[in-house]
Amino acid sequence: MNILLKLEDFAKLSLAFIMTLLLGFKWWMFFAFLLVPDLSMIGYLINTRIGAYLYNFAHHQAIALIVVGVGYFYADLNIQFAGWILFGHSAMDRCFGYGLKYSDDFKNTHLGRIGS
Repeated sequence: MNILLKLEDFAKLSLAFIMTLLLGFKWWMFFAFLLVPDLSMIGYLINTRIGAYLYNFAHHQAIALIVVGVGYFYADLNIQFAGWILFGHSAMDRCFGYGLKYSDDFKNTHLGRIGS
């Protein structure tokens, strides 16, 4: 099941990449911005509860798709691009086993403990 879930998330990552190309962005821009959502980890400098909240907000795939939808509604390619980056980044993280965080510890995720 774990391999199947990783393949599914790899397909989501690929979809995000393809959608940014179809929006007219250069291929390298996807990879240049792919790690930007990890700036949400700055909340962990305050405490694990705020860190987990900010991280989960920036890595929630439904939030990413809402951003894409808002960009589509307003016909704003940059907002659509941002949404696809969020979506692709969260899919990439899940491919590597980094899930949404519980507030007790950064390594405690909905996919299990990181590093175990």
